[in-house]
Amino acid sequence: MPNIRITRAEFLKDHQGRTFADVVNDPKQPFDRVLEFFNQADHQRRMEESELHHDRSPLAGVVRELESVPEIDRFLATAQIKRNNRFRQAIGVLVRMIMERRGWEKTGRKGSLGVRASGAARTPAHNTGGLAFWFLRAERYELKEGMPFRSLRQRCSDLEAATPNRKKSRT
Repeated sequence: MPNIRITRAEFLKDHQGRTFADVVNDPKQPFDRVLEFFNQADHQRRMEESELHHDRSPLAGVVRELESVPEIDRFLATAQIKRNNRFRQAIGVLVRMIMERRGWEKTGRKGSLGVRASGAARTPAHNTGGLAFWFLRAERYELKEGMPFRSLRQRCSDLEAATPNRKKSRT
């Protein structure tokens, strides 16, 4: 699959992207660094592999590396709840744009990335467990032409149907 490149102008032309003009146009928010990060072919490949081979959201495949970018980490570490939430949401829109251009579509389900710490006034929202420090959940995707592997839930259902006396698993 060829590398997808999203520019600021393309992001702002998107039906959801344009609602985040405040994020894109705020020089204090490192959105250009986010674009640079997600425009890398290796990151896009890992996003797809996260869905295909690990049954996790695309963001799960790159979130640790994304959060380790100093400018992004510093911004998310500020206790500006509304701006931080919008910044994270704009990243979700960017992930959607890339995944759709690579032949994927949203499933309408979210995958967990972390366990949120109990909130305290004047502290940034972060996680105490899970994969990510700043991101709580992310959209799941599937290939438009169909997934090459059956989900664990599908495989369990097939096994239970083929074995009538078998106890039902909780799915």
